[in-house]
Amino acid sequence: MDNPRVALPGPAAETVPVVLASGSRFRAQMLRAAGVPFSVVVAGVDEAAVRESLGAEGASTEDVATALAELKAMAVSRRHPDALVIGSDQMLDCNGVWFEKPADRDHARATLQALAGRDHRLVTSVVVARAGSRIWHASQTVRMRMRPLSEAFIESYLDAVGEDVRSSVGAYQLEGLGAQLFTAVEGDYFTVLGLPLLPLLDFLRAHGVLAR
Repeated sequence: MDNPRVALPGPAAETVPVVLASGSRFRAQMLRAAGVPFSVVVAGVDEAAVRESLGAEGASTEDVATALAELKAMAVSRRHPDALVIGSDQMLDCNGVWFEKPADRDHARATLQALAGRDHRLVTSVVVARAGSRIWHASQTVRMRMRPLSEAFIESYLDAVGEDVRSSVGAYQLEGLGAQLFTAVEGDYFTVLGLPLLPLLDFLRAHGVLAR
């Protein structure tokens, strides 16, 4: 794997590769736009099985999001122990019901019908691992209020967004046409997009990856 490396300040002149343990193009775009040098290694974990198991144990939405982010980071960290490995996960909770990324158009339609006219929470967690151990994590929650949606609007929206509708747990991207679905968003914008970016940048600055 070809890892971009960044020199840490100080006499040791240590270098640290940064790896994103996710295939999400949105998370990669955020890191790239923020000037973070990184490579991508997809963790390849069975998220659905872990989510189901933790849900059966009564775990909170926040705990599940953090556990999944850690699972991804740790899986890649064991293969690349010298790297700072970033894992992230997002959970959508609407009155205690968890939603997954839509598998197809019918699933996306059902998701939008269930969320229309209601409030829901997006809980996004990020974990950094190194040498097979979790060394840092953060979680942020955003409250979203979706407006009532007509069936005609839902169909036209699904036509417009196409396959992109499958890339978000709520069948929307707030940075695009998904903005038309909402009347209120309370919380951090980057968290909605899938990564608590600002606390992560603080961590990377503290560890010499980014300039202070």
